[in-house]
Formats: sequence, structure tokens, C-alpha cells
Amino acid sequence: MAPITEVEGRRLTLSNLDKVLYPASGFTKGELLHYYATVAEALLPQLRDRPVSFLRFPDGPEGQLFFAKNVPPGTPSWVRTAEVRRSDGVSRQILVQDLPTLMWAANLVTEFHAPQWRADEPGLADRLVFDLDPGAPADIVQCCEVAGWLRERLERDGLEAYAKTSGSKGLHLLVPLVPTASERVSAYAKGLAREAEAALPRLVVHRMARNLRGGKVFVDHSQNSAAKTTAVAYTVRARERATVSAPVTWGEVEGCGAAEELVFVAGDVVARLERDGDLLAGLFDGEGAGEIP
Repeated sequence: MAPITEVEGRRLTLSNLDKVLYPASGFTKGELLHYYATVAEALLPQLRDRPVSFLRFPDGPEGQLFFAKNVPPGTPSWVRTAEVRRSDGVSRQILVQDLPTLMWAANLVTEFHAPQWRADEPGLADRLVFDLDPGAPADIVQCCEVAGWLRERLERDGLEAYAKTSGSKGLHLLVPLVPTASERVSAYAKGLAREAEAALPRLVVHRMARNLRGGKVFVDHSQNSAAKTTAVAYTVRARERATVSAPVTWGEVEGCGAAEELVFVAGDVVARLERDGDLLAGLFDGEGAGEIP
């Protein structure tokens, strides 16, 4: 029988805790759930009030992977949801507002992805995102160089950028904004991606075509579209190892000399939170939110 636990007054059934999700390291589902419980204080602000998309991998990264947006069957009645308008109609999606909901969702074995807007202001982005995606033989070292250029360019417009690893090959930049129409944010981000390519032509491409990306960093601005989502900070990724989309300091970005320096697994992130606190806390304090020109 699956164990039942109580989290902040909510009863949860947790299943298959001994199941190995990451064979290379022996990382189990129970360890995954423990990780999410441990980092919840930092993770929940990344998710709160945002309709969440789940990338589920119930049999580990080597099994079936599939996106789930709609409220799944068997969702507890106390889990909050939001109505979301999409091109194919209206649906409902999960809002991960608290620890019980986080643990229920984590028990499904999922990456957490969220849009740049909140459910009460759909289409108004409160953050801008760049996904820096390297094309081999480029790696995150080159992403860091591009990130430094973008940071300085954003600062000239009065905007503050925060960095995190993607948990895969690249780097994400996040910029807190006064709520702004997603279309306007998208246009601004695309303009900066083009500027980056013009300034760093040997290193940057702003178009998605794969034949252009070898040895360069694709500055993906498209995730600012209201229809797109991005893997949130602190989510464990469905990769060979239990790597995490982990916040990093600008000192770490500027000093990165090898890709492995910015690879963090779940245990690393717990230790970093204990040492450094939440490096992305400034995204949500309101004081640093800027306006795009």
C-alpha cells in the first residue's frame, strides 16, 4: 500500500518511493520528493499564481516524456486551478500555490514549466526571459559570454538581469518587469537578440534554424510569447542526471571556464541554498521591476 502523509493538513498518497528515476546515480523518487520539500520556500514563488505546465517523466528520463497542461484526472479538490484561454479554446490548469500542491505535483514526477505572466493578468508579463542555447561545439561557457553582453545591454535600459542554468546545456536570463503586454516584451527581446548577433556575430544567432547554430549561442527570445512556458528555477530536469535549473551569481557566470562548473544536481542546489539563500529573491520583491523602453 502506498504511504499516506499529511502536509500542512492535507492528506497525500505518495507512491513508488523506492523507484529509481536516474539509473546513472541511483536517484529515487523518494529523493526527488525530499528535494522538492527541502527547496519549496525558494521554488514556490517561481510557480505561485502561474498556470503550470508539467513535463512528466514517470519512468525516469529514459522512459516516456510528455507535456500535461490540463488538470489531470484524480486531482484533489483542494488543488487550485485557473482558466486559461488558448488558441484551441479554454482549458483549466494547475496553480501550485502551496507546499501540499507542490508535493502532490512532484509525486507525478514532473518538470515544472510556467509562463511569464500570472493567472490574474493573462498576457501581461512580469518578467522577460532569454534562453541561451548553445550549438555544439559551443557550450555554457559561450552562453556566459553572451549573458554578460546582454546583462550590460539591459542595464543601459535600466533593467536588472538574473541568471540561472537551464539544467540542460544552456543558461537562462530573467528580468523582473512592471507588468507589460507580452507582445511588447517579445518585440523588445527580439530586438535585443538581433543586437547581440550584430555585436557578437562569431558567437550569436537570433534565429532558430539549426543549420545556423553550429558553434554559436542561439538567443531564444520566443519564450516571451504569452503562449510559451519556460522551465522554472529549482525544477529537476528530465536528463541523464538529476540536474536542476539552478540560480547562479554573476561572478560564477563571468568566471566560468568549463561547462562542468555550472552543472548542479539536486544535492548541490540544497547546499547552495543553505549557503547563499535564494539568488532569485529579487525577482519578486517588486523593487527591482523595470519598464522596457
